[in-house]
Amino acid sequence: MHYDDIQAESAFGFDGNWKDFAKIALPNLLLTIVTLGIYRFWATTRERQYLWSHTRFVDERLEWTGTGKELFIGFVLVMLLFAIPLFGIQFVSQALVLRGYETAGVVLGLLPLFMIFYLTGLARFRALRYRLSRTRWRGIRGGSDDQGFTYGLSYMWKTFVGYLALGLLVPWSMTSLWNERWGKMSFGPHRFDADADSANVFARFLLFYLSPFVFVIGGVIAAATGGLAGYGIGGEEGAGVGLFTSVIILGLFFYVGLGLIAVAFYAKFYREAVGSTHWKDLHFGFEASTKDWIMLLIGDVLTVVLTLGIGFVFLSYRHWKFFVTHMEAGGDILLDELTQSTTATARHGEGLLDAFDIGAI
Repeated sequence: MHYDDIQAESAFGFDGNWKDFAKIALPNLLLTIVTLGIYRFWATTRERQYLWSHTRFVDERLEWTGTGKELFIGFVLVMLLFAIPLFGIQFVSQALVLRGYETAGVVLGLLPLFMIFYLTGLARFRALRYRLSRTRWRGIRGGSDDQGFTYGLSYMWKTFVGYLALGLLVPWSMTSLWNERWGKMSFGPHRFDADADSANVFARFLLFYLSPFVFVIGGVIAAATGGLAGYGIGGEEGAGVGLFTSVIILGLFFYVGLGLIAVAFYAKFYREAVGSTHWKDLHFGFEASTKDWIMLLIGDVLTVVLTLGIGFVFLSYRHWKFFVTHMEAGGDILLDELTQSTTATARHGEGLLDAFDIGAI
């Protein structure tokens, strides 16, 4: 049995609604507050169970099989194995400096920074591995036999190289890490493959890269023009008003304009990254435009602000719906070839990801 040439409009679907999600999210918020944050691991599980169960891929819904206990244990292990040692190293570093061993103290003090850098990459890899291992589709799960330790090193040096060349290799770093991370994952008997090309997103990145210089030059010209115009109207006082107004406008334009350009780059990157990802004979796509991303972000801000902060509990729902709604897939799925994954099941949750507060869409 197989599905031929799956089309985007029929491959993915989401039928959840915010009212039903609110019945889960709001009690989760209350319980998290009452338990001083401990319940958030079980809250995350309940939310994912709802989101996954209302998400359809082809003819079957997804299922989330992770537990709050796994997430909690993962977080506790990270605190014991990493957070406490890092704190201890910082304490020893300061003690060495106070005793006159400045060089040794500084060197030791830099060690936690490199460790956190490494662990951030490891966290991203293991979180994806865990989520795939707890996701079921037609009873089949995903995962990876790779523990992610080498990916942590790749994350360090590729990110460093990306910024070393005046930041111009950041697109290469991002696409290369995406390809490496997904290339080590599988679902059922088939591995994922990704071949995102940084050349396809470099133009957007260059626009983002050069825009601060353009804004600064334009700002100097605008400030001078505003000052001269004000001086012509109201003398020195008018010049001050004109200059001040120009600076305010420039500041707003700088932050808003640069933010919009950053969104444009990320939208292009995500389309390239997802569009280059394959699973056997199935290829994926993500068609959210820059406008779609901007509307999502504006909606997030309004949701949080207009509800005096309570609306942040709906952000995970909004982001998941956005992701599923814009996902596409095409190609063939041979159901007779689908067997259970033989990869090792991740035993604990996303402790590192929680520790560093790294979100996912």
